[in-house]
Amino acid sequence: MTEAVKEKAPLSEFEKLLNESYDYNFRIADVVEGTVVKFERNSVLVDIGSKTEAVLYFRELSNVPFEKPEDIVTIGEKREFYILREEDEEGQITLSLKRVSLAKSWAQLNEYRSSDETITAKIVSLVKGGVIVEVLGLRGFVPASQLRTGMPHDGLIGQEIPVKILETDPKRNKLILSQRQALAQKRQEIIAQVMSELEVHQVVEGEVVRLADFGAFIDINGVDGLLPISEISWQRVKHPSDVLKLGQTVQVKVLKIDTELSRISLSLKRMEENPWVKIEGQFSEGEVIKGKVNKITNFGAFIDIFPGVEALLPAAEMSNEPVNPYEVLTLGEEITVLIKRFTPQEHRIGLSIKDLNKKSKENQEQAQNTENNQEQEDN
Repeated sequence: MTEAVKEKAPLSEFEKLLNESYDYNFRIADVVEGTVVKFERNSVLVDIGSKTEAVLYFRELSNVPFEKPEDIVTIGEKREFYILREEDEEGQITLSLKRVSLAKSWAQLNEYRSSDETITAKIVSLVKGGVIVEVLGLRGFVPASQLRTGMPHDGLIGQEIPVKILETDPKRNKLILSQRQALAQKRQEIIAQVMSELEVHQVVEGEVVRLADFGAFIDINGVDGLLPISEISWQRVKHPSDVLKLGQTVQVKVLKIDTELSRISLSLKRMEENPWVKIEGQFSEGEVIKGKVNKITNFGAFIDIFPGVEALLPAAEMSNEPVNPYEVLTLGEEITVLIKRFTPQEHRIGLSIKDLNKKSKENQEQAQNTENNQEQEDN
């Protein structure tokens, strides 16, 4: 027994010395320096000075896609690694390389936020309420309210946009950004120059960047001009989205430039000839024509009789008896009407079905009288 104890003593002392030779105290979340020593089937072995070589799984190599691990690290390369898990039963530590990159990215973003710097982000996908962007290897969120367009659309995917940082929270992996704030700063820098280069009646090319009930905003060399809904088309437009799409390129005419308020008013319909001018001489009062019901109201209906021209058919002109226009007409229906008033110079054309029926009745009576007179002459 005594001899056995004496034989084990040197081994115990050796283990103690061996353990003490590794002067380390590795903890989760520490960043340590290590050397890449070997590639295995799904991991990389790294010498960080621990008892055994630490393991770095491929999934922890990078937070951006890669084809092979050699694209990220090479044998003999020294890098900083993040300790993901402490020693397992075999004394092996698990590392992460992408966590180091992420930590540096968060630190960089915090610096950008503190200095109110504008950075570039790439839109990678659309989600409910906004878009997901990639910046410094991190994923961030730009709410729809902070997008220049006011709403996400497929044409945004792949675009690189300027953004300001609204919120950073590494612990919750939360990064909120704003395109509108970045553009607001940029707009002030270039607006004076752009407006000085524009002239009233000038034709310019721009991109549809936002749609609203009252019109559309067109980007003219970095400055948003307003295209009112009344200036989109000579025809009635219920909503700008019926004619325009976000990201669409259009040619528009400059109507007004207000340098004091930094506003530009645009027109799309004035790129075409005024249909009220084209219609002169094509119709006359008393003429019977066909048209399509475009809008119905309590007081009457608007009838399309020529591209870009609507004429009014008052409720009182629909029948000799009081009628409800909604019960008499249907949207999209083609009807026959009589032109009662024709003043295209005033953009007014009045129609009537009542007078059409009256005229038709008079024609029938006249035809009947003619037929009767003919019979009397024959007799």
